[in-house]
Amino acid sequence: MSYGNHEAPSRRSIERNTQAGYTPLGARMAGNRLTVKQKLGFGIFDMGGNMFFTLMAFWALKYLTDTVGIAAIWAGAAVMIGKVWDAVTDPLMGFISDRTLSRWGRRRVYLLFGAVPMCLSMAFFFTAPVYLPTSMHVLWAIFALMLINTAATITNVPYGSLTPELTSDYHEQSSLNGYRFGCAVLGTIAGAGAVQPLVQIFSRPGAADPLLDQRGFSLMGLTLGAVMMIVTIITFLGTKEKTYRKQDLPTKGFFATFLLVFKNKPYVLLLATYALHITGITFLTTILAFYTENVLNRGDITTIAMILLLVTAMLCIPISVLVSKRIGKRRTYQICFVILSSACAVIYALGHRMPVEFFFGVMVYAGIGVGFSYVAPFAMVPDVIEHEAAKTGERKEGAYYGMWTFISKLGTALALFVAGHILEWGGYIAQAGGAAIQPPTVFYAIRIIIGPIPIAILFAAAVVIHFYPLDKNKG
Repeated sequence: MSYGNHEAPSRRSIERNTQAGYTPLGARMAGNRLTVKQKLGFGIFDMGGNMFFTLMAFWALKYLTDTVGIAAIWAGAAVMIGKVWDAVTDPLMGFISDRTLSRWGRRRVYLLFGAVPMCLSMAFFFTAPVYLPTSMHVLWAIFALMLINTAATITNVPYGSLTPELTSDYHEQSSLNGYRFGCAVLGTIAGAGAVQPLVQIFSRPGAADPLLDQRGFSLMGLTLGAVMMIVTIITFLGTKEKTYRKQDLPTKGFFATFLLVFKNKPYVLLLATYALHITGITFLTTILAFYTENVLNRGDITTIAMILLLVTAMLCIPISVLVSKRIGKRRTYQICFVILSSACAVIYALGHRMPVEFFFGVMVYAGIGVGFSYVAPFAMVPDVIEHEAAKTGERKEGAYYGMWTFISKLGTALALFVAGHILEWGGYIAQAGGAAIQPPTVFYAIRIIIGPIPIAILFAAAVVIHFYPLDKNKG
């Protein structure tokens, strides 16, 4: 095993740190094992978590423009503000959960008390504000997005910090995250594939366009919000944390805690890579529904395209775990960037020229890249946390995961803001529940968002992660 420029820990240091509760990477190659039931109990939360992220990634901007009727530039700004708020609250939630003592542990307590607010905020956001004047819709959107993102933060940040609480074994963490992201892809498929059918089922009889109906979106939000609530409670009941005493908890202040994570160089490299990864993916997912409807003139295939992308990703997750064990997490992560950037290039150059079946094939190919992107980064985070804990004797999982989501969500916010501006530059017309004939410039604006922009960002991610030093098979 290579530790880059860092020496492998001595046997004495391993024993000393293990007694204190901190297990260096070298000592984690054979550690505590988890049962399949425990892994499923942990992983099922991310079915609801990714259902939420998929809904917001694929549908939030389009819902605000085409159902609520907000102009693209203002809809993009509202989503960006909601995401910036989301990013700011994540480190705060990590700071709080690191310092929490309760009968249910440091993390699980927030799953218990955050489940119901998540359900209710979903229903609120997807209930269009027909009771407000049009001039107030942007303010409503900002408030609703801040509310729903706060509810998500309360459960998702503590959940993300659970991985090193459950096992310290190097390969077991990869396996645990394999279960997690297997469930995540199921949630992603449900979030992408269930929206249009549910909106159509719940839409008002005689609606001009059942796929854009306000009542349909409202009941869809309530239904999927209830699913998120249920799986959150299941994870609360199906996991058990380590026991901590007050003297075991971090004592540094808020800013000191989060600034310290930037002294961990492997973490900084991984964090920068993931921020680029999420930013590039956000451009792709946000614009996909716009692309099928306005470039391919086939809005009816949106759900099919999403399902092909995500089913392929689900099938590739276990393959990526096996590949990771053979060539290392870093190289596995790089594979996803090569595949995704090349898929975007093909869509940009040929997607509008070829039959729909060709586009479906590209979605399958891109799904391989998405599948390889799920496990690797989240299996690498515990490594960088243990790397620092072995040197300092302190654990700050909440700070690391809080900053992780903070930076990645800033990238998401930027992508949504830029996408909204490019659509507005292209002259996109908000439809407010009905059909609108878009100007030809919209065609080019959408292709720019799905092609050159994510290609450049994903290529940069592949370059940055090349310098990551903590990898079992680095070479």
